[in-house]
Amino acid sequence: MRLIDVQVHAYERNHPGRQWAGHLHGPQSANGEEMVAAMDAVGVDAAIIVSTFNLYRYDPSYALEVYRKYPDRFRVVKPIDVTDPAIDDVCAAWAKTEGAVGVRIMLRDELVSDPTDARLNRAFAAAGKHGLPVNFLCWGRLDDGAELIRRNPDTVIVIDHLGLLQPNQPPVSAEPWADLPKLLALGSKSAVPAHYRASHSHTTTSGSRSCGSSTHLASTAVCGALIGQEPVEC
Repeated sequence: MRLIDVQVHAYERNHPGRQWAGHLHGPQSANGEEMVAAMDAVGVDAAIIVSTFNLYRYDPSYALEVYRKYPDRFRVVKPIDVTDPAIDDVCAAWAKTEGAVGVRIMLRDELVSDPTDARLNRAFAAAGKHGLPVNFLCWGRLDDGAELIRRNPDTVIVIDHLGLLQPNQPPVSAEPWADLPKLLALGSKSAVPAHYRASHSHTTTSGSRSCGSSTHLASTAVCGALIGQEPVEC
């Protein structure tokens, strides 16, 4: 039985050769070797590395390094800058990159996040045009996420982190599942295109693994095809 983790973040320790752009909650290193060891410890056969925006912004070079070292274990998703006038060329080039299987777009306060913004919609459309699924971070903003999904019916969209706010440290929300009905409502044919998916499954270097409800919502066929293995569970 093959088990595929649909979202991991691989990164190396902060150093002058590849300095972190920000801060990430977690261990000081989750490099390729450590990631593979953690996956082996809990029986994960393969994973999709989502290049971490917090540390590397739009640069997927480290994730690609890990892929090239372990091509049978990983594929790569990279964040894209929706304000880039050449976004269509960016997506076209990424679609031809060995190991690349998707892009990530995030609704964050410091980034373009108005669902009616032409730049956001152009980026979703460019990804769809070039056959790249979009890992879409819209936690706490599922209404905006639903509108972007509605506006981009030709793009495969994955709602990561289940679309639910997940604090990195206490206190935990008193109602952590408050937005779950909004997430589930995205499955309504009358609301959005049918080919969105919701997922988040994360392996840490401590060997812990959290799937939540994503096992039932994630597309195992898509995950397996992207990683090049016959899927059982994502």
